[in-house]
Amino acid sequence: MPYSWTTPPRQEPQELHLWPHNSLPAEGFAALILGFFLFASLPLYGLLGTKLMWGLLPFMLASTAGIYYALRRNGRDRQILEVLTLSPERTHLSRTNPKGDVQHWESNTYWVKVTMHDKGGPVPYYVTLKGDGSDNREVEIGAFLSEEERKALFNELSDMVRDISRS
Repeated sequence: MPYSWTTPPRQEPQELHLWPHNSLPAEGFAALILGFFLFASLPLYGLLGTKLMWGLLPFMLASTAGIYYALRRNGRDRQILEVLTLSPERTHLSRTNPKGDVQHWESNTYWVKVTMHDKGGPVPYYVTLKGDGSDNREVEIGAFLSEEERKALFNELSDMVRDISRS
C-alpha cells in the first residue's frame, strides 16, 4: 500500500506517510521509451534512402518526444507526500505538493473526527479530517489512493485517532 505508519504501535507520536502509487519505475520508463522508438521506426527501415522517410521521420520523433514529455509530467505530478502526526495533544497534517509548496492543518486530537464520504466528494469513499479551531475546516487525506486503500485507511485512521485520543 502506498502509505505506512512509521512509528511502532503503542509509541507516540504516531506518524503516517501517504504517497501516490508509482507503477512505472525508472527502468520501465527507459524500456518503454526505447521500445516505442524502435517499434515506431520499423516502418522507416523499408523507406531508407527515400524522400518519404524524411517526411515521416519528424512525426515519429515528435510522437516519441510527446510520450516522453507526458510520462515525465505525470511523474512530476505524482510527487505528493502527506504526513499525519498523531499525539494525545495535537494532530498535524502536512501535504507537500508537486511544486514544493507545503500545506498544514492542525487540531486538538480529542476533537478530530475522521469521516468517509461514500458519495459527493471528488472520488468515491473520500476520507476527511475535521477538528476544532477557529477555521474549523475539513481537510482531505489520501485522495490519490485507490478506493480499497481509502477504505482501509479510514478504518486504520479511525481506530488510531480513537486510541490516541483516549490516552
